[in-house]
Amino acid sequence: MSISTTTSHLAQTVAGFTTALTASPQAGAITPSVRTQHVVGTATSVDVNAGEHQFIIDEPESLGGANTGANPVEHLLASLASCQVITYQVWAAKLGITLDTVEVDAEGDLDVRGFFGVDDSVPAGFGAIRTTVRISGPESTERYAELSAAVDSHCPVGDTLTRGVTITTNVAIN
Repeated sequence: MSISTTTSHLAQTVAGFTTALTASPQAGAITPSVRTQHVVGTATSVDVNAGEHQFIIDEPESLGGANTGANPVEHLLASLASCQVITYQVWAAKLGITLDTVEVDAEGDLDVRGFFGVDDSVPAGFGAIRTTVRISGPESTERYAELSAAVDSHCPVGDTLTRGVTITTNVAIN
């Protein structure tokens, strides 16, 4: 499939969803889910099932793992960066902006003293996350600024991280 065919298909998909969700707003409420399970016989390997997909999350050897997969915080960064890439594509289609390429790098500042309980004043999670977005295409700087603003306002992972979300945990003892 060529880039123009792929872009055209995405534009049709976005237009179809926009029309359908405008007519039936309740159809927009979805509940994505994953199932994870410790891999027996390992220290930190986790099997993840996400819909039809399966992958491993693990810690590097320096944190007690076997390094069989990216670790959870790398997956969080990957979730943000990949969500931004997809949101750039969707909003370019929605706004009629030609976008040839989009690449996002993400990095974060993490002090593992919080994770290991060495210093309770240190947060267990990221103190800051930075992304670098590289885009190319024939549009003006102003059009790409418009696109960037739309992405900043509509990226689900970015919104979740900046707005925060309530996490409820239920523990079942077998």
